[in-house]
Amino acid sequence: MSASADNAIAAAFRDHRRMLWGLVYRMTGSAADADDLVQETFARALERPPARTDIPLRPWLVRVAANLARDRLRRRRRQAYTGPWLPSPIETHEPPAFEVKDEGIDTTGRYDLMESISYAFLVALEALKPQQRAVLLLRDVYDYSVRETAEVLGLSEANVKTTLHRARRAMQSYDRAPTVPDEALKERTRRALEGLVHALVTQDLPRLEALLLEDVRETSDGGGEFLAALQPILGRAKVARFLTKLTQKHGMATRAELRELNGLPALVAEFADIGPRYARFFVLRCDVDAEGHIAALHSILATRKLSAVQRFAEA
Repeated sequence: MSASADNAIAAAFRDHRRMLWGLVYRMTGSAADADDLVQETFARALERPPARTDIPLRPWLVRVAANLARDRLRRRRRQAYTGPWLPSPIETHEPPAFEVKDEGIDTTGRYDLMESISYAFLVALEALKPQQRAVLLLRDVYDYSVRETAEVLGLSEANVKTTLHRARRAMQSYDRAPTVPDEALKERTRRALEGLVHALVTQDLPRLEALLLEDVRETSDGGGEFLAALQPILGRAKVARFLTKLTQKHGMATRAELRELNGLPALVAEFADIGPRYARFFVLRCDVDAEGHIAALHSILATRKLSAVQRFAEA
Protein backbone atom coordinates (compact mmCIF):
# COMPACT_ATOMS: atom_id res chain seq x y z
CA MET A 1 0.00 0.00 0.00
CA SER A 2 1.27 3.47 -0.83
CA ALA A 3 2.40 6.00 1.72
CA SER A 4 -0.51 8.27 0.76
CA ALA A 5 -2.98 5.47 1.46
CA ASP A 6 -1.32 4.80 4.84
CA ASN A 7 -1.58 8.49 5.63
CA ALA A 8 -5.29 8.56 4.66
CA ILE A 9 -6.03 5.61 6.95
CA ALA A 10 -4.02 7.10 9.81
CA ALA A 11 -5.84 10.42 9.46
CA ALA A 12 -9.27 8.74 9.39
CA PHE A 13 -8.38 6.63 12.42
CA ARG A 14 -7.17 9.70 14.30
CA ASP A 15 -10.39 11.57 13.52
CA HIS A 16 -12.67 8.73 14.62
CA ARG A 17 -10.65 7.00 17.31
CA ARG A 18 -12.66 8.36 20.19
CA MET A 19 -15.97 7.44 18.60
CA LEU A 20 -14.66 3.91 17.95
CA TRP A 21 -13.49 3.65 21.56
CA GLY A 22 -16.90 4.66 22.84
CA LEU A 23 -18.66 2.13 20.61
CA VAL A 24 -16.39 -0.75 21.67
CA TYR A 25 -16.65 0.23 25.35
CA ARG A 26 -20.44 0.14 25.17
CA MET A 27 -20.30 -3.15 23.27
CA THR A 28 -18.01 -4.95 25.71
CA GLY A 29 -18.50 -3.05 28.96
CA SER A 30 -14.71 -3.11 29.30
CA ALA A 31 -12.35 -0.15 29.01
CA ALA A 32 -9.37 -2.49 28.65
CA ASP A 33 -11.09 -4.31 25.77
CA ALA A 34 -11.87 -0.96 24.16
CA ASP A 35 -8.18 -0.02 24.31
CA ASP A 36 -7.13 -3.36 22.81
CA LEU A 37 -9.73 -3.57 20.07
CA VAL A 38 -9.40 0.00 18.85
CA GLN A 39 -5.69 -0.60 18.40
CA GLU A 40 -6.46 -3.85 16.59
CA THR A 41 -8.84 -1.95 14.32
CA PHE A 42 -6.01 0.37 13.32
CA ALA A 43 -3.63 -2.56 12.78
CA ARG A 44 -6.15 -4.27 10.53
CA ALA A 45 -6.72 -1.08 8.62
CA LEU A 46 -3.02 -0.91 7.80
CA GLU A 47 -2.53 -4.61 7.14
CA ARG A 48 -5.75 -5.26 5.21
CA PRO A 49 -7.05 -1.86 4.12
CA PRO A 50 -10.32 -1.29 2.29
CA ALA A 51 -10.18 -1.45 -1.48
CA ARG A 52 -10.56 2.33 -1.75
CA THR A 53 -9.19 5.04 0.52
CA ASP A 54 -10.51 7.97 -1.52
CA ILE A 55 -13.98 7.63 0.03
CA PRO A 56 -15.04 8.15 3.68
CA LEU A 57 -13.32 5.50 5.81
CA ARG A 58 -15.44 5.89 8.94
CA PRO A 59 -18.07 3.25 7.92
CA TRP A 60 -15.30 0.73 7.26
CA LEU A 61 -13.58 1.44 10.57
CA VAL A 62 -16.89 1.17 12.44
CA ARG A 63 -17.55 -2.17 10.75
CA VAL A 64 -14.19 -3.57 11.81
CA ALA A 65 -14.45 -2.27 15.40
CA ALA A 66 -18.06 -3.38 15.86
CA ASN A 67 -17.35 -6.89 14.64
CA LEU A 68 -14.21 -7.22 16.75
CA ALA A 69 -16.24 -6.11 19.78
CA ARG A 70 -19.05 -8.53 18.96
CA ASP A 71 -16.57 -11.41 18.74
CA ARG A 72 -14.84 -10.39 22.00
CA LEU A 73 -18.18 -10.28 23.81
CA ARG A 74 -19.08 -13.74 22.53
CA ARG A 75 -15.75 -15.17 23.70
CA ARG A 76 -16.04 -13.52 27.10
CA ARG A 77 -19.46 -15.03 27.68
CA ARG A 78 -18.23 -18.50 26.77
CA GLN A 79 -15.44 -18.33 29.34
CA ALA A 80 -15.84 -19.12 33.01
CA TYR A 81 -15.72 -16.08 35.29
CA THR A 82 -15.25 -16.18 39.04
CA GLY A 83 -18.14 -14.41 40.73
CA PRO A 84 -20.39 -11.70 39.27
CA TRP A 85 -19.24 -9.76 36.20
CA LEU A 86 -19.53 -5.96 36.36
CA PRO A 87 -18.69 -3.34 33.69
CA SER A 88 -15.52 -1.26 33.89
CA PRO A 89 -16.03 2.21 35.35
CA ILE A 90 -14.62 5.18 33.43
CA GLU A 91 -13.95 8.74 34.53
CA THR A 92 -16.34 11.33 33.13
CA HIS A 93 -15.66 14.44 35.22
CA GLU A 94 -15.02 16.21 31.91
CA PRO A 95 -16.99 15.68 28.67
CA PRO A 96 -16.29 12.06 27.72
CA ALA A 97 -12.91 12.05 26.02
CA PHE A 98 -13.97 9.28 23.68
CA GLU A 99 -16.90 11.21 22.21
CA VAL A 100 -16.31 13.75 19.47
CA LYS A 101 -18.82 16.54 19.08
CA ASP A 102 -17.33 18.19 16.00
CA GLU A 103 -17.17 15.33 13.51
CA GLY A 104 -20.75 15.44 12.35
CA ILE A 105 -22.16 12.76 14.65
CA ASP A 106 -25.81 13.52 15.34
CA THR A 107 -26.75 11.26 18.22
CA THR A 108 -30.49 11.83 18.32
CA GLY A 109 -31.29 8.20 18.99
CA ARG A 110 -33.38 6.60 21.69
CA TYR A 111 -30.56 7.06 24.24
CA ASP A 112 -28.13 9.96 24.32
CA LEU A 113 -24.37 9.56 24.58
CA MET A 114 -24.07 10.30 28.29
CA GLU A 115 -26.96 8.08 29.33
CA SER A 116 -25.57 5.23 27.24
CA ILE A 117 -22.34 5.12 29.25
CA SER A 118 -24.15 5.27 32.59
CA TYR A 119 -23.47 2.24 34.75
CA ALA A 120 -27.14 1.33 34.89
CA PHE A 121 -27.33 1.29 31.09
CA LEU A 122 -24.21 -0.86 30.76
CA VAL A 123 -25.58 -3.32 33.33
CA ALA A 124 -28.88 -3.46 31.44
CA LEU A 125 -27.02 -4.20 28.18
CA GLU A 126 -25.71 -7.42 29.74
CA ALA A 127 -29.18 -8.92 29.20
CA LEU A 128 -28.68 -8.69 25.42
CA LYS A 129 -27.02 -11.18 23.13
CA PRO A 130 -23.94 -9.81 21.34
CA GLN A 131 -25.76 -9.22 18.05
CA GLN A 132 -28.70 -7.58 19.83
CA ARG A 133 -26.30 -5.34 21.70
CA ALA A 134 -24.55 -4.26 18.49
CA VAL A 135 -27.82 -3.52 16.71
CA LEU A 136 -29.30 -1.60 19.62
CA LEU A 137 -26.19 0.55 20.03
CA LEU A 138 -25.91 1.40 16.36
CA ARG A 139 -29.62 2.12 15.95
CA ASP A 140 -30.61 3.61 19.31
CA VAL A 141 -27.42 5.35 20.44
CA TYR A 142 -25.53 6.25 17.26
CA ASP A 143 -28.73 6.69 15.24
CA TYR A 144 -27.62 4.55 12.30
CA SER A 145 -30.30 3.74 9.77
CA VAL A 146 -31.49 0.17 9.25
CA ARG A 147 -29.51 0.00 6.03
CA GLU A 148 -26.30 1.35 7.62
CA THR A 149 -26.62 -1.06 10.55
CA ALA A 150 -27.15 -3.99 8.20
CA GLU A 151 -24.04 -3.06 6.23
CA VAL A 152 -21.86 -2.68 9.33
CA LEU A 153 -22.90 -6.02 10.85
CA GLY A 154 -23.33 -8.02 7.67
CA LEU A 155 -27.04 -8.63 8.28
CA SER A 156 -30.14 -8.29 6.19
CA GLU A 157 -32.34 -5.28 6.87
CA ALA A 158 -35.13 -7.61 7.97
CA ASN A 159 -32.77 -9.24 10.47
CA VAL A 160 -31.78 -5.83 11.83
CA LYS A 161 -35.43 -4.92 12.41
CA THR A 162 -36.22 -8.22 14.14
CA THR A 163 -33.08 -8.08 16.27
CA LEU A 164 -33.77 -4.50 17.33
CA HIS A 165 -37.34 -5.39 18.33
CA ARG A 166 -36.04 -8.20 20.57
CA ALA A 167 -33.30 -6.02 22.02
CA ARG A 168 -35.73 -3.25 22.91
CA ARG A 169 -38.02 -5.77 24.54
CA ALA A 170 -35.12 -7.04 26.66
CA MET A 171 -34.39 -3.43 27.72
CA GLN A 172 -37.94 -2.72 28.89
CA SER A 173 -37.12 -2.97 32.60
CA TYR A 174 -34.43 -0.31 32.14
CA ASP A 175 -36.64 1.87 29.95
CA ARG A 176 -39.33 2.02 32.64
CA ALA A 177 -36.93 3.91 34.92
CA PRO A 178 -33.98 5.14 32.86
CA THR A 179 -30.99 6.41 34.81
CA VAL A 180 -30.06 9.70 33.16
CA PRO A 181 -27.14 11.20 35.13
CA ASP A 182 -28.57 14.69 35.64
CA GLU A 183 -27.56 17.12 38.39
CA ALA A 184 -30.33 16.03 40.77
CA LEU A 185 -29.30 12.39 40.55
CA LYS A 186 -25.66 13.34 40.98
CA GLU A 187 -26.47 15.20 44.19
CA ARG A 188 -28.56 12.34 45.61
CA THR A 189 -25.80 9.88 44.78
CA ARG A 190 -23.14 12.08 46.35
CA ARG A 191 -25.14 12.47 49.57
CA ALA A 192 -25.80 8.73 49.75
CA LEU A 193 -22.10 7.85 49.40
CA GLU A 194 -21.04 10.48 51.93
CA GLY A 195 -23.64 9.15 54.36
CA LEU A 196 -22.49 5.59 53.77
CA VAL A 197 -18.86 6.46 54.49
CA HIS A 198 -19.78 8.39 57.63
CA ALA A 199 -21.91 5.53 58.93
CA LEU A 200 -19.05 3.07 58.36
CA VAL A 201 -16.43 5.34 59.95
CA THR A 202 -18.59 5.77 63.06
CA GLN A 203 -19.85 2.17 62.94
CA ASP A 204 -23.39 3.55 63.15
CA LEU A 205 -25.41 0.51 62.10
CA PRO A 206 -28.88 2.12 62.43
CA ARG A 207 -27.77 5.04 60.26
CA LEU A 208 -26.24 2.65 57.75
CA GLU A 209 -29.43 0.59 57.52
CA ALA A 210 -31.51 3.77 57.13
CA LEU A 211 -29.56 4.57 53.97
CA LEU A 212 -30.36 1.21 52.37
CA LEU A 213 -33.55 0.06 50.73
CA GLU A 214 -35.07 -3.12 52.14
CA ASP A 215 -34.19 -5.07 48.99
CA VAL A 216 -30.77 -3.50 48.40
CA ARG A 217 -28.26 -5.61 46.44
CA GLU A 218 -24.48 -5.53 46.89
CA THR A 219 -22.41 -6.99 44.04
CA SER A 220 -18.63 -7.40 44.12
CA ASP A 221 -16.39 -8.13 41.13
CA GLY A 222 -12.99 -9.46 42.11
CA GLY A 223 -12.63 -11.46 38.91
CA GLY A 224 -10.99 -14.33 40.78
CA GLU A 225 -8.01 -12.05 41.43
CA PHE A 226 -9.07 -10.89 44.90
CA LEU A 227 -11.33 -12.25 47.60
CA ALA A 228 -14.89 -11.06 47.01
CA ALA A 229 -18.42 -12.30 47.53
CA LEU A 230 -19.13 -14.88 44.84
CA GLN A 231 -22.86 -14.11 44.85
CA PRO A 232 -24.72 -10.81 45.26
CA ILE A 233 -25.68 -10.03 48.85
CA LEU A 234 -29.37 -9.24 49.14
CA GLY A 235 -31.33 -7.33 51.75
CA ARG A 236 -30.75 -4.40 54.08
CA ALA A 237 -29.64 -6.33 57.16
CA LYS A 238 -27.24 -8.63 55.27
CA VAL A 239 -25.64 -5.82 53.27
CA ALA A 240 -25.23 -3.61 56.35
CA ARG A 241 -23.65 -6.48 58.28
CA PHE A 242 -21.34 -7.31 55.36
CA LEU A 243 -20.09 -3.72 55.04
CA THR A 244 -19.69 -3.31 58.79
CA LYS A 245 -17.66 -6.50 59.13
CA LEU A 246 -15.40 -5.51 56.24
CA THR A 247 -14.73 -2.16 57.88
CA GLN A 248 -14.06 -3.77 61.24
CA LYS A 249 -11.60 -6.20 59.65
CA HIS A 250 -9.69 -3.85 57.35
CA GLY A 251 -10.40 -0.38 58.71
CA MET A 252 -11.06 2.55 56.41
CA ALA A 253 -9.12 3.21 53.24
CA THR A 254 -5.92 5.19 53.53
CA ARG A 255 -6.92 7.45 50.62
CA ALA A 256 -10.38 7.97 49.21
CA GLU A 257 -12.25 10.54 47.17
CA LEU A 258 -15.48 10.96 45.28
CA ARG A 259 -15.03 11.17 41.51
CA GLU A 260 -17.47 11.24 38.64
CA LEU A 261 -17.49 7.80 37.04
CA ASN A 262 -19.93 6.98 34.23
CA GLY A 263 -21.70 10.26 34.87
CA LEU A 264 -22.28 9.87 38.62
CA PRO A 265 -20.23 10.24 41.81
CA ALA A 266 -18.44 7.09 42.97
CA LEU A 267 -15.95 6.37 45.72
CA VAL A 268 -12.39 5.66 44.55
CA ALA A 269 -10.31 4.29 47.42
CA GLU A 270 -6.96 2.76 48.23
CA PHE A 271 -5.49 0.86 51.15
CA ALA A 272 -1.83 1.21 52.05
CA ASP A 273 -1.35 -2.47 52.91
CA ILE A 274 -4.20 -4.92 53.00
CA GLY A 275 -2.52 -8.19 52.03
CA PRO A 276 -2.20 -9.93 48.65
CA ARG A 277 -5.61 -11.61 48.71
CA TYR A 278 -7.51 -8.34 48.99
CA ALA A 279 -7.85 -5.47 46.52
CA ARG A 280 -5.74 -2.51 47.50
CA PHE A 281 -7.39 -0.18 44.96
CA PHE A 282 -11.13 -0.31 44.30
CA VAL A 283 -14.25 1.57 43.26
CA LEU A 284 -17.52 1.59 45.19
CA ARG A 285 -20.55 3.01 43.40
CA CYS A 286 -24.28 2.98 44.06
CA ASP A 287 -27.69 3.40 42.49
CA VAL A 288 -30.19 5.48 44.46
CA ASP A 289 -33.94 5.95 44.30
CA ALA A 290 -35.85 9.23 44.09
CA GLU A 291 -35.49 9.75 47.86
CA GLY A 292 -31.77 9.08 47.87
CA HIS A 293 -31.91 5.58 49.40
CA ILE A 294 -29.36 3.10 48.07
CA ALA A 295 -30.90 0.43 45.86
CA ALA A 296 -27.69 -1.21 44.66
CA LEU A 297 -24.00 -1.16 45.54
CA HIS A 298 -21.24 -2.23 43.17
CA SER A 299 -17.70 -2.95 44.35
CA ILE A 300 -15.27 -3.17 41.43
CA LEU A 301 -12.02 -4.74 42.58
CA ALA A 302 -10.43 -6.60 39.63
CA THR A 303 -7.35 -4.79 38.31
CA ARG A 304 -8.31 -5.11 34.63
CA LYS A 305 -11.70 -3.56 35.34
CA LEU A 306 -10.05 -0.41 36.71
CA SER A 307 -7.72 0.38 33.80
CA ALA A 308 -9.60 3.63 33.04
CA VAL A 309 -9.65 4.90 36.64
CA GLN A 310 -6.67 7.03 37.58
CA ARG A 311 -4.61 5.77 40.49
CA PHE A 312 -3.63 8.04 43.35
CA ALA A 313 -0.30 9.75 42.99
CA GLU A 314 2.50 8.22 44.99
CA ALA A 315 2.89 9.94 48.32
